[in-house]
Amino acid sequence: MLFEDDRFPAESQSLGYNELGPYSSKTRGVVWKRPTELCSSPTFIDGGATRTDICQGILGDCWLLAAIASLTLEQQVLARVVPPGQTFDEGYAGIFHFQFWQFGEWVDVVIDDRLPTRNGELLFVHSATGSEFWSALLEKAYAKVNGCYEALSGGSTTEGFEDFTGGIAEIYELNKAPANLFKIIQKALGLGSLLGCSIDITSKYETEAVTAQKLVKGHAYSVTGAEVVHVRGREVELIRIRNPWGQVEWTGAWSDGSREWDSIRTDERAKLDHASEDGEFWMSYSDFVRHFSRVEICNLTPDTLVSDEVGHWNNYQCEGMWRVGSTAGGCRNHAATFCSNPQFAVHLEDVDDDPLDGEDGCTLLVGLMQKDGRRGRRLGSQLNSIGFAVYQYKGHTNVHLGPDVLLRQRAVALSTFINTREVCERFNLPPGEYVIIPSTFEPHKKGSFVLRVFSEKQAATSKMEEDIDATLEETKISERDVDPHFKYLFKQIAGNDSEVSVFELVHVLDKVVSQRADLKTDGFSLETGRHIISLLDKDGSAKLGLTEFHILWMKIQKYKDIFKHHDSDGSGTMSSHEMRAALTQAGFKVNSAVLQVIVSRYANAQYAIDFDCFVGCLIRLEMLFKMFKTLDTDGSGKIELNMQQVKCFVH
Repeated sequence: MLFEDDRFPAESQSLGYNELGPYSSKTRGVVWKRPTELCSSPTFIDGGATRTDICQGILGDCWLLAAIASLTLEQQVLARVVPPGQTFDEGYAGIFHFQFWQFGEWVDVVIDDRLPTRNGELLFVHSATGSEFWSALLEKAYAKVNGCYEALSGGSTTEGFEDFTGGIAEIYELNKAPANLFKIIQKALGLGSLLGCSIDITSKYETEAVTAQKLVKGHAYSVTGAEVVHVRGREVELIRIRNPWGQVEWTGAWSDGSREWDSIRTDERAKLDHASEDGEFWMSYSDFVRHFSRVEICNLTPDTLVSDEVGHWNNYQCEGMWRVGSTAGGCRNHAATFCSNPQFAVHLEDVDDDPLDGEDGCTLLVGLMQKDGRRGRRLGSQLNSIGFAVYQYKGHTNVHLGPDVLLRQRAVALSTFINTREVCERFNLPPGEYVIIPSTFEPHKKGSFVLRVFSEKQAATSKMEEDIDATLEETKISERDVDPHFKYLFKQIAGNDSEVSVFELVHVLDKVVSQRADLKTDGFSLETGRHIISLLDKDGSAKLGLTEFHILWMKIQKYKDIFKHHDSDGSGTMSSHEMRAALTQAGFKVNSAVLQVIVSRYANAQYAIDFDCFVGCLIRLEMLFKMFKTLDTDGSGKIELNMQQVKCFVH
């Protein structure tokens, strides 16, 4: 039997949900067929993967095809995405596999070879010959990764570059190019980066239109060289460009055989090899900026580069989440919540060997990528507007910075905020300690992200997270230390048995808090009451005696002061974004994962925490820390629990 992929079936759901949905005219009459049913002698790759193997179908994924076309010029890079040795001949079983980089890791994608057709022809990508199928199967595998074919409609070539290489992409608009762009291009080529350039079109009728000087509009070119030559004592910057068509070359200054070549030294002319009709040509950098619209640079990781002749970027990546109520703080415009965003420390120590602008500094590429945007389209979800800020600081890298640090200084670097999959910016910073704060533009927007940092020299990067810990004060008190008036009040509450039960405790706590207008509460629950008694009951009576109740009362006063300090608007409730700082003041250090659990358990629908929930949270935390430290007899930070202990922890 030939393989049939039940995770990406040959059904309408794999085509799409709207324009390619089951009731769309575009999908009427679609029949899924294998290449062996479409031609007598199908091939996977015939004579090497080339640009002519990639012809667009009815799907609007030209951005993806441009990226694939550029990769056909880098066969060693393409071989990772399209593993060689796959065939329709011996061992054929209707199964093929590809590799894509997805949000920080390489994934192997397996598909069957049933392809959507209509009237016997492929609906989407196909080869010019009709008998070569690697590009159609590659498109299907990428559609599977993203949920369906329709999810591939619309995008940027750099997105394809990144998913085929694991690199980080920069885009430069040439009408506002930085002054040192030529040096950036030179350095990128020396680091083995993939570079593309293109000329914008003003209408679809200009697609692949050829200008008077034989440049093709709306067409993906590759940049393959950048050199400086000497003409009559002055330096001229040249760019080498390759047309994937293998023909149609620039005919202006510095083109093949032009008179400009006669004015440079013989050794320079021989070195630059300018005479072959192979689709590759030179032009001056000034003409390049004038005629082309943009250049895209995909900087590769060391594991993608196979050549030892190029330098390597140092790269680091970290994952994170924006969770509503705890870590989704929005940009710096939202001072009340901004500091609750995830934070990442970067230590820059050594300056670049060959600074682009002549001044010592550390080059840093920072890319912030949000996950699963294409997969979410089926459900109607939209990409968040994302960006990041970079602050300089001194201190420990595992301490989450609060408003006392961040809101008292300006960011040393900022990205734009835009609703795209990735925001990438290049910076040159002096050595020092920095923190990168990725965020959505608006607060309270959930999402997952990957933060990547590329640097020329080592730049240690780590997530700024507290080590989970607690400073627990053991309060010891005897009856003679208790104020006589407090003893009298306790007697009124406890009654004849001189102990406070859980029911009496909840009643008195509710009564006291309800009399205060500055503390909001829905009432203390029996669960919170039982946790309090479990924490403070020393004699196992399941009730609180005088000294135990006195210790509780001192805790409640301490918690009240902390709560009011962090109730910044005087509403009687505390924003969940204040919870990390409030816990720290109470002696508890927690990381983002624990904080998210706390917020989901104790905050209300508006992500506010009232006083009874705050007390309940602190009591439970103290109880769990004490239980853990009791069981962690060797101080290793790990414990083993049997079933009875697990049940005690839960209950």
